[in-house]
Amino acid sequence: MENKNVYSLVIAILNRGFSDVAMSAARNAGARGGTVISARSSGLHEEETFFGISILPEKEVVMILTSDETKKAIMRAIIKHVGIETDGGGLIFSLPVTDVEGISRIAEDK
Repeated sequence: MENKNVYSLVIAILNRGFSDVAMSAARNAGARGGTVISARSSGLHEEETFFGISILPEKEVVMILTSDETKKAIMRAIIKHVGIETDGGGLIFSLPVTDVEGISRIAEDK
């Protein structure tokens, strides 16, 4: 029996201040909404010093639950506007979602 995922979770890790651009691009590609979480980098080479004070770059994590059919379009739109080679510095990936509760099929079909 084949287990086909209906949903995917698109995750974009961006430099702070670029989540609105990412969400706008995602909505234009078919996303209905998303969640933005503030974060900070903990990589070895991410730390900068300013007047002797260590500063860790702040990040934003955008999470979008979407149908598997619209996942690629949303990812491409985000990459185009805030991808790794832009000022947004975005790293974008997706994960399969096997179970979802709390989403109405009626809301999806609009």
